[in-house]
Amino acid sequence: MYLKRILLTVVILGLLIGGLFSAMVYRTLFISNTGFSNEEAYVFIPSDADFDEVMEQLQPLLKNPSTFEKAARQKRYTDNIKGGKYAITQGMNNNDIVNALRSGNIPVRVSFNNQETPALLAGRISTQLEADSLALYQAFTDPAFLRAEDWTADQVLLPYLPNSYEFYWNTSATAFRERMLAEYTKFWTDARLAKAQAVGLSPEEVIALASVVHKETAKSDERPRVAGVYLNRLKKGMLLQADPTVIYAIKKESGNYDTLIKRVLYRDLEIDSPFNTYKYPGIPPGPIAMPDISAIEAVLNPEKHKFLYFVADIENFGYHKFAETLGQHNRNKEQYVRWLNQQKIRR
Repeated sequence: MYLKRILLTVVILGLLIGGLFSAMVYRTLFISNTGFSNEEAYVFIPSDADFDEVMEQLQPLLKNPSTFEKAARQKRYTDNIKGGKYAITQGMNNNDIVNALRSGNIPVRVSFNNQETPALLAGRISTQLEADSLALYQAFTDPAFLRAEDWTADQVLLPYLPNSYEFYWNTSATAFRERMLAEYTKFWTDARLAKAQAVGLSPEEVIALASVVHKETAKSDERPRVAGVYLNRLKKGMLLQADPTVIYAIKKESGNYDTLIKRVLYRDLEIDSPFNTYKYPGIPPGPIAMPDISAIEAVLNPEKHKFLYFVADIENFGYHKFAETLGQHNRNKEQYVRWLNQQKIRR
């Protein structure tokens, strides 16, 4: 009888301890532990983060950080931290949070527009990905990478087509570069390569000329006509004489790409730079900015016409007046110069 009581007591104690243990496990793993009011919160975990850094980000989002820490150690998350962007949904328990941090890396949308230099592009991308601007700049300008693609230092911006792309936040600088190279290669379909050949240009020359077209007009519907003018000039062996190339040459020489130049002066046309298309024939040695795809398509699908000249149209701002002869162009230009003087635009 005495032995039975002892056994019964042991069984009851075991059940109590087991119940307490189960309750503790349940509380640690399966009770909601979010402490924010929004539907979702995001954490950005660096690739080299340790658990302390993870906890630093998570602590403001949790009701009970200590139970999360216990759960993370039980599930061995502390030994398997992965960088990335992760979503924590309101009402998640510790088990859900750990699982989300293990396998829920969320892609981000990376967008960039018409940057004029690798440094500016690197700065723009670094605000959207983990990679810092220095690492990105070094990846863009890496001489070994450029040699492998048979590109020069003036052609660094070639593969970066302005658009929105999906990346993981913890994408490295070199991985970003390689992905953009793949997008550039994909862009040059057989159909586009055939069109480039039809206008007598290589893909690199198309991008460089498109950058000039892009800078000449912000109106996408006018870009095929502007592209047609430049292609007509090239066919006739004429200088392109594109003001945006002179402006770029001035900025490149000074190193100040924030310089605002509204009016190109005659003295500017003397700057000795291969980008100065008033002095050097043909297409510039590289893009003067990253052209929109609409500008690239304009060069590949130019408007067929006989225009050789154009100047800003003061009666329809944003657009241009086109001319087939120099005489007609000079008359259009006089009107534009008169307007500049009236507006007191000296530079």
